[in-house]
Amino acid sequence: MSKPSLWLRCEKKQFERRAALTPTTSKKLIDAGFDIYVERDEQRIFDDSEYEAVGCKVVENNSWPSAPQDIPIIGLKELPESDEPLPHTHIQFAHCFKRQAGWDAVLSRFHRGGGTLYDLEFLNDANGRRVAAFGFHAGFAGAAAGALALASQKKGNKLGLLEPYPNETAMIDAVKEALGGSGKGVKALVIGALGRCGKGAVDLFRKIGLNEDDILKWDLAETAKGGPFQEILDVDIFVNCIYLSSSIPPFVSPEQIAKAGPGRQLRVVVDVSCDTTNPFNPIPIYNINTTFSEPTVPVETG
Repeated sequence: MSKPSLWLRCEKKQFERRAALTPTTSKKLIDAGFDIYVERDEQRIFDDSEYEAVGCKVVENNSWPSAPQDIPIIGLKELPESDEPLPHTHIQFAHCFKRQAGWDAVLSRFHRGGGTLYDLEFLNDANGRRVAAFGFHAGFAGAAAGALALASQKKGNKLGLLEPYPNETAMIDAVKEALGGSGKGVKALVIGALGRCGKGAVDLFRKIGLNEDDILKWDLAETAKGGPFQEILDVDIFVNCIYLSSSIPPFVSPEQIAKAGPGRQLRVVVDVSCDTTNPFNPIPIYNINTTFSEPTVPVETG
């Protein structure tokens, strides 16, 4: 019987430096009897040599299409758009289950190729809780980007290219500096504050110096009455961290913003949940995804 194997593919999404398997995890799998193939990837945060050092078999960049079909291909983000059939088993965040834009084209590739998709987003434990989730750090980084956008606005500028920081401390220091030394005086509202993502956003706001009373922490109890919510217009930064699974009233609407006029306090919306293409999107005030080079999009305020 051949040894169980996994093939760690390179990430083709721009700026994606994370890896679905770290060298440490790879070593544990090898010790458990696995063969681990790792594609060379200069973009990945871990050096190829770190995988070689623990016994991984390093292979050429983006060579997974020619890998044996009985080896599952593991990655993080979605594959580049293509019409090529997919005969392998793929393990990744597929962004298909909630019918996000392009979901049918992605699943069609698996259907035509006879391949199988294991979606990491819906890998749950016995209690139904997600196992593979980056929520805390998504909320943490999203809130930081929102604070940087607010600082840029106050200076009459648009937030430019976002680049990775070497560590958390460096990012916090940079955000505080952009805000003039501290986030004190800034008011923020986090919806979904009890979840992983929301806890990350709240943690960032605390670490950059917001007063505890200026961090409004909302979850199911506070949103049960149904939006739109006036309270969103009464903070500087609103962060959406909910897990959307069904149709709900919008949290904030274009009409509400226009009616409030220039006197409203709200200046930045951080949509970490980012259900832009979902028909149930609770923040229908924009319709394009932002990028690292263009991290903000202007909202028509009337």
